[in-house]
Amino acid sequence: MSQYVVMGVSGCGKSSVAKILAEATGGVFLDADDFHTEENKRKMNACVHLNDQDRWNWLKELNAELRRREADERPTFLACSALRARYREQLSSGLSRLDFIYLKGSQACIRQRMESRKNHFMPSELLTSQFETLEEPLTGEALVVSVEKSLPDIISTIMDHIHLTGATTPQIKSTESSS
Repeated sequence: MSQYVVMGVSGCGKSSVAKILAEATGGVFLDADDFHTEENKRKMNACVHLNDQDRWNWLKELNAELRRREADERPTFLACSALRARYREQLSSGLSRLDFIYLKGSQACIRQRMESRKNHFMPSELLTSQFETLEEPLTGEALVVSVEKSLPDIISTIMDHIHLTGATTPQIKSTESSS
């Protein structure tokens, strides 16, 4: 079945969007943050950005999970930063197809969202390093959706592009934040 990575820097709304898409399509939601080691979470909590070595086993584990779910009849929506092209390649390795949905926004907009959320291990101080690490997908490599839109508009744009049968129109509160 269809598998999607909802990607972008921390605070862009990956988890919120992926959860809503999974609910609307009868799919499965996976949060890549749940796959981080405690050591990686401690580093990020201490405002130490992760390097490629820190991320590599995490990406391999995410790929293994996607491979396990590839035959599932329900679509899978993985919320994952997938900041570099080689990370996206690792996530896609051995899969027949993996589509990326890139939630794109300005650093100022995303910083404001990050500073308003509570109980998240990723501090807003690491946002600059996320943007420095980000290699935006090339044209045609991902569906690019602006996070400067409302959450209902973001979801509507994505639903218009993914065309999954059996999908329902999600009910989204207009006051809900997309991060």
